[in-house]
Amino acid sequence: MIELSKGEDLLLTTEDGSPVNRVRMGLGWDNIRNAGFAGTGRPDVDLDATAVQFTGDQLFDLAFYNNLQTRDGSVVHLGDNLTGKGEGDDEAITVDLGKVHGPVDQIVFMVSSYQGHSLEWVGHAYCRLVDEAQDVELARFTLTYGVAETGLVMASLKRDGDGWRLRAIGEGIAATIPSESVAKLRRFL
Repeated sequence: MIELSKGEDLLLTTEDGSPVNRVRMGLGWDNIRNAGFAGTGRPDVDLDATAVQFTGDQLFDLAFYNNLQTRDGSVVHLGDNLTGKGEGDDEAITVDLGKVHGPVDQIVFMVSSYQGHSLEWVGHAYCRLVDEAQDVELARFTLTYGVAETGLVMASLKRDGDGWRLRAIGEGIAATIPSESVAKLRRFL
């Protein structure tokens, strides 16, 4: 198992040195007591996973709850979970690295709170990046009690020759609606 910490990077290759072809970003969370309607009248905590494709520092496309697939078909959001109920990953995004459009040189993964809750309002929250073929977790960040902002930039994938390099970022940002957060992501490119 390979696990990265904030600031580390890794060339995405399998044990035999061939490039990793597919990755999945998983996001999981639970509302903490008194976080939603039952305790405070506030809406349930609704976290959203997003993958944003860049060409240089220009937005190419993004996949999130309101745009489930990028134009090139390489990034697919597997559906929106509004409450965090259920076991395992509550939301997931897959990336077929071999299908990423040629000019796209970076993909940034982020989590945001649609209702504007700080990530401190969630329990057992995490985001992780997994090598799909081998079901190996590459990076994981715990969100609970550690992120006062409404969003988190989890990691980025950057082209590196014929392959891709994963960089673990793990920094909070003010973000609620993914399409309005693009400008805040440029500093991570």
